[in-house]
Amino acid sequence: FNFICLHTHFLNLQLISYKNKKRLFLYYYFNLSTLLLISMMFFNKLVSTFFYVGFLPKLPGTFGTLAGAILYFFINSVYYPTHTIMFVITIAIIIVSVVTSHYSIEIFDSEDPLCVVIDEVAGIFVAMLFIPFSITNLVIAFFLFRLFDVWKPLFVRTLERLPGGLGITMDDVGAGLISNLLIQIMIY
Repeated sequence: FNFICLHTHFLNLQLISYKNKKRLFLYYYFNLSTLLLISMMFFNKLVSTFFYVGFLPKLPGTFGTLAGAILYFFINSVYYPTHTIMFVITIAIIIVSVVTSHYSIEIFDSEDPLCVVIDEVAGIFVAMLFIPFSITNLVIAFFLFRLFDVWKPLFVRTLERLPGGLGITMDDVGAGLISNLLIQIMIY
């Protein structure tokens, strides 16, 4: 029975004129491209809001930083990575943050959407870069990073003026760098 159905379907496709085959191709092509676009937008929203943490109603930046700190804690508690591996992970998060933040500007129709918190995740990873892992250091990094992310001292406000996703991410990377330097001074 399946063979007959497939054979009948094949014959029906042969009976379609060239003009209609072209229309059929365009119909399926645009549906596939629309589906691909929708799935890319879904993936971008998922990553840029760090698995929808950014949609929490109050203090999305703080919750994004907290989620990033939890991820950092999980990675260090389970895998015990070296500083080199954490450096590579941090660079990868920064790159993903720049790209997804850039596309989020169009998706959320805002120059710096509040729900985009992947940049906070990148910032907390920068704040803990090359610092010995401990809960105390992570908590200090969390509070210092949030302070400098909100306050935006020195060059951090200038970094925020960079275009697109670069500006969204680099101000948090700058706040993370300042936090990192202060923690390094406190430790050593």
